Parts: sequence; C-alpha cells; structure tokens
Amino acid sequence: MRPDVSPRDASRADASHVARLERVLGEHGDALRRLARAYSRDEASVDDLVQEIAIALWDALPTFRGDCSERTFVFRVARNRALTYRYRHRRSSEPLDAAHEVADPTPGADETVAEGAERDRLMRHVQQLPESLRAVVVLRLEGLSDGEVAEVLGITSGNVAVRLTRARAALRSAMTMHPGAIA
Repeated sequence: MRPDVSPRDASRADASHVARLERVLGEHGDALRRLARAYSRDEASVDDLVQEIAIALWDALPTFRGDCSERTFVFRVARNRALTYRYRHRRSSEPLDAAHEVADPTPGADETVAEGAERDRLMRHVQQLPESLRAVVVLRLEGLSDGEVAEVLGITSGNVAVRLTRARAALRSAMTMHPGAIA
C-alpha cells in the first residue's frame, strides 16, 4: 500500500475493484468461457484458462483508459492470455483431433444432441485454424463487429474481412471433407 493512502481508502478502492471485476465477469463470463474453449483441449484446461483470464482482467482493469469499449478491452486481455496459455501448454505429442469432446450440458431431444455435436465439430475445426484466422472467427462468433475485432487484434477492418473470408473457406472445406467425422 502506498504511504499516502489510508487503509480505509485502500479498502474502498479494493471493494470497488472487486465489484468492477465481478460486473465484467458477469457480463462477459459466458463469452470468455467460449473464447477459452477455442484455445483449450479439455474442460479442465478451459477452467484453468478462464481463471487465468480473470486474474489477467484483475490486473488489467485499473489500466483501462477508455480508448476503446470495455468489451473490446476485455476481449483483448482475454485473447492475449489465451495465446500465452496455449503457448505454455502446447502438447506436441497429442494431435488436436484427439482433444476431449465437450459434452452438451443440456441433453434432450435428438435435435438438441445433433446441434451440440455439430457445434462441437465446428469448434474442433476452428481450433485447427491458424491463429490469425481462429482469432477473427472466435471474436465474430462472440458478436464483435469488424471494427471491434480490428481493435482487439490491432489490424484494419479490411484485414478482418479478408481473414474472415479465408477462415470461412477453410472451415467450409474442412467440414465438407469430413462431413460426418466426429473425432
């Protein structure tokens, strides 16, 4: 604690910081979990990455100056943490196709199961994309505009559009080559 800050003021600042982090995680928690799933191979790794993202947000939120939207800032921090996590936890011996399948949390009718399997299959193909394409796909799936994706990635909106086109083509090709494959 700085000598010029009283313990009471520090306590108020900590409470405000905790409340801000809780609000951000409440608003963006599901999206951050989906982003983590695109960079992780199993549910335990997803949980670890979500926790690391929360810690990174705890550290980063006080530095947020409002140069972009809070949502863009949160995704930028989350993506950077995901890249670091993936780099530190890469497994060269296990192919991505052998990744653990995420179970549908609400099993029910055959249609729901089929949709869940298709979503899982899509996510496995997204995980196989090069990072430059995977990032734009994941952020767009979370509802960010081309401009917001560009801000998060530090590229132009035109480049986002080009990468999305390439990613769609790669996904379309991969999913038609292996239409029923569930690895």
